[in-house]
Amino acid sequence: MKKLLLSKLDEWLTTLSETQRIILPIKQTDQVNFGVYAPGAEVSLETLRTVKSAKDAFFPQVENMMNFRSEGKSISVETVPLEEEDFILIGVRGCDEKSFEILDRVFLSDPFDPFYAARRKHATIVTLACSRPDENCFCTNFGVDPTNPKGDVTSWIVDGTLYLTGNTEKGEALIASLEDANDEPVAAQQNKTREILEKLPFAHLDLNGFDGDHLMEKFSSSKWADLSEACLGCGTCTFVCPTCQCYDIRDYDTGRGVQRYRCWDSCMYSDFTLMAHGTNRPTQVERFRQRFMHKLVYFPSNNDGTYSCVGCGRCLVKCPQNLNIVKVIKALGGDRNDN
Repeated sequence: MKKLLLSKLDEWLTTLSETQRIILPIKQTDQVNFGVYAPGAEVSLETLRTVKSAKDAFFPQVENMMNFRSEGKSISVETVPLEEEDFILIGVRGCDEKSFEILDRVFLSDPFDPFYAARRKHATIVTLACSRPDENCFCTNFGVDPTNPKGDVTSWIVDGTLYLTGNTEKGEALIASLEDANDEPVAAQQNKTREILEKLPFAHLDLNGFDGDHLMEKFSSSKWADLSEACLGCGTCTFVCPTCQCYDIRDYDTGRGVQRYRCWDSCMYSDFTLMAHGTNRPTQVERFRQRFMHKLVYFPSNNDGTYSCVGCGRCLVKCPQNLNIVKVIKALGGDRNDN
């Protein structure tokens, strides 16, 4: 195990940034989000929950895919080069790290997404353990240990010191120059954090029945109407969610050609997957049901029981109508008939 005084963090980051791009939680105005580090940036590792998740590092909100240019009757296609530069992603909480596993199942399955795959290949992930989970955290329901998250490097902040341990070869290489340390302070913090986790209000949600065997039971529940009644269809929950992967592909006339790009989309929007005949889910009840059925039933039934939720709590914090996945689980949870 290695250690670094937080007072020397900027010095270490500045040195690392000379050879690699660094992405980590940065405070701008009143919000903390993952951004590219530059000397003088206000780094905020202590922030428990960034507004948006770390998935931007691999699946950006907007990215160019190709360009088309025309000259007379000739049309040329310019491909966008893949990102082949190594970078370091620091301060990833256990819930966000778990989301990468879920995104991998989507973007790295056949046929794999080359843009996503290139970024995953070139990233070194430094996770950060939680010491002060709050009442909106429920990650332990989905197999996350926030006291010991995975990654190439796992880190902990204890009494003004950053402790780090390498889990892979590139992780060990990243922290090789730091001072050696013992793990006693880390172990003590982990025990205290686990005591807090056990007392959180959503620590033990009932996920029985959220599987392929109960698909029609959950789908046909009469409770969806009441659960979705106040939904505005604003899409906030999908944009802060670390596991949502829906996107749209559009063409933009630049005046010199056409730029094809993709951008995040939301299943909560009325024009999502809009086709010539209309849409398959014309009501907000159906759109609301689709979002949570996918996370809690469809995805695990097709992915070895892995849910498409990591319990980060962002949807609990950000929904303007106080609608979230915990309410759905509580309303429909348990191995029982919900009709």
